[in-house]
Amino acid sequence: MLPRRLNLAQVLDDTVQRHPTNEAFVCNGTRDTWATLDDKVWRTAAVLWKLGIRKGDHVGIMLGNSIQWLQAFFACARIGAVTVPVNTRFRTEELRFCLSQADIKALVMADEFLGIDFSALLQEVEPAVSTRLPGANLPRLEHVLVVHSSSKEIPAGAQDFAALVAAAAAADLDAVRTRHTPAAPDDILLIQYTSGTTSFPKGVMLSHDNMLSNAAAVAERMGVRPDDRYFSIRPFFHVAGTTLSVLVSLTAGCCLLTLPRFDVAETLRILDQEKCTLTSGNDTIFLMLMAHETFDPARLHLRGGWAAAGPEVMQKIHDVMRVPGLCNAYGLSEASPNVVFSSWNDPLALRVAGLALPHAGTQVRVVDPESGIALPPDNPGEIQVKGWNVMRGYYNMPDNTAKTFTDDGWLKTGDLGVLNQEGRLRIVGRLKDMLRVGGENVAPSEVEGLLLTHDAIELAQIVGVPDPRLGEVPAAFIVLKSGHHCTEDELIAWCKPRIANFKVPRYVRIVDDFNAIGMTGSSKVQKNKLRAHAITVLGLEGR
Repeated sequence: MLPRRLNLAQVLDDTVQRHPTNEAFVCNGTRDTWATLDDKVWRTAAVLWKLGIRKGDHVGIMLGNSIQWLQAFFACARIGAVTVPVNTRFRTEELRFCLSQADIKALVMADEFLGIDFSALLQEVEPAVSTRLPGANLPRLEHVLVVHSSSKEIPAGAQDFAALVAAAAAADLDAVRTRHTPAAPDDILLIQYTSGTTSFPKGVMLSHDNMLSNAAAVAERMGVRPDDRYFSIRPFFHVAGTTLSVLVSLTAGCCLLTLPRFDVAETLRILDQEKCTLTSGNDTIFLMLMAHETFDPARLHLRGGWAAAGPEVMQKIHDVMRVPGLCNAYGLSEASPNVVFSSWNDPLALRVAGLALPHAGTQVRVVDPESGIALPPDNPGEIQVKGWNVMRGYYNMPDNTAKTFTDDGWLKTGDLGVLNQEGRLRIVGRLKDMLRVGGENVAPSEVEGLLLTHDAIELAQIVGVPDPRLGEVPAAFIVLKSGHHCTEDELIAWCKPRIANFKVPRYVRIVDDFNAIGMTGSSKVQKNKLRAHAITVLGLEGR
């Protein structure tokens, strides 16, 4: 395992020194060795330094998986700046909240991605990008660097990322190499915005040590070697992309392969032609791969990787995809993210059942959700975590941070699990009111809060209902204000430009009230009864 107490720049230096000519990254037609990647990182760091980005400054990255994402992330780490990944599915209100709450000083962004005009989106949030930054809406945002891929002009208040990197002079490189202040292991490397039970996401602060130690521990359990070719479609704006993809590759020195967006046929082609030996994903991703018309296990070269999946899917990956050493994983952003991880050589029955051990130096306990008392083995309760993988708190949210920890310092995950006699953890479900839509977390309260801004809506409740492809999708139950009218299709259309597509309700039903469905004594809707009602009225039984 990688020794702890390092910063990312030190690990990158070591990997470049050990494997300079090995392929490091393959994506969308680009190929880089560790040496050529490091050169791009230094040039990007020189650009940021010249713009005035210093240790502790916050830099947002709003890009699909790409070499530019890695350049910006590693460059920030080199000069001690903090990366803030921005979800590429964010819409106006989410983007405004993230850029403002995170105090972002510079933003590296695509001009467009997945059909979304990011330049136009940013101009809605901060009109000054059309003229000159900073502006009134985001006074801390001083620089926008655009990765230009379309025929549209870059906003007048922004700059061309590629042109700046290409123009980095020797003096700029010398300045950043000699004058920057290295990050300490406990300095914040990244702020990960994750959906929670509040109206908007919370910024999870993760240190260099948090993420690098987590990546090294996972790489050891996966059995990653420098000659491995690791394909991961996990978005880099998630910690499953940064820690469990990018940093696993970095700490092990292997090649990481990815795509800007998940395409089943293209993924299968890459797995075959690039002779990928490792991969990762959730149950939805693996099921889509196995169901595709071009799927042929004889053309795969996979020996392992990891999945966040249930027993049925884990067994199917072993039997149908013929991946012998696949590991099971559980985690959350607040734990960098991994909490428990199978070992590649654990007995298959343990890996399929999701029975995995915590990493060395970390602790897991299961407690009674009401009393907080630790439970004996084989009893389900809330999973709590302690150790070097636990976050430093939520950025500028001390009250939320305090509520997430117990008085004796354990992270409350809000997830339900069982510890067996050997200390292996099995995930049972979720205690917290959270939806999981195709691998994306959706807080019902966030969508409910948006719906309540509609002029016609009196009450709104969101529950998850089964979906064969995404696992579950949001369903909205709405009470309209007296004298107002709005159709269900109109409400769905109203949501689409305002929130990420995976948060938009798949189903909307307008009801007179929730009394017949189920209310608590304190006049709250009983979500378990509402979900059962939704499954019935939507005809989703058996899914």
